[in-house]
Amino acid sequence: MHTSMPDFDMPNEEQVHLAAEAFRLLSDPTRIKILWALLQGESSVACLAELADAAPTAVSQHLAKLRLAGLVKGRREGTFVYYSAADEHVRRLLAEGLYHADHLDRDLSGDQESATPAHASS
Repeated sequence: MHTSMPDFDMPNEEQVHLAAEAFRLLSDPTRIKILWALLQGESSVACLAELADAAPTAVSQHLAKLRLAGLVKGRREGTFVYYSAADEHVRRLLAEGLYHADHLDRDLSGDQESATPAHASS
């Protein structure tokens, strides 16, 4: 059925695998915070740990995984490594995810309010 659609195009297996891996890595709230901070500018592990409210060792482990997946990159300066988001694709991916979450939150809040009887708040 879908193959008869003129513009139908399934991604190949490698694309699907890489996208699923990126989404899997983004399924951790600490990683979302780390990436969001990195989208604001380059940062060190210590600074990211403070921003994400996580231990520096945990942040280092998250960064290693994000780096292997190509979502962040590091720049060494002496004994320090400064991290940044890999590219504009990461910004768009994260922005869309947060935009979607914001709309879900609004929709769920709206549904709860409309489901509450008017007299319940008085």
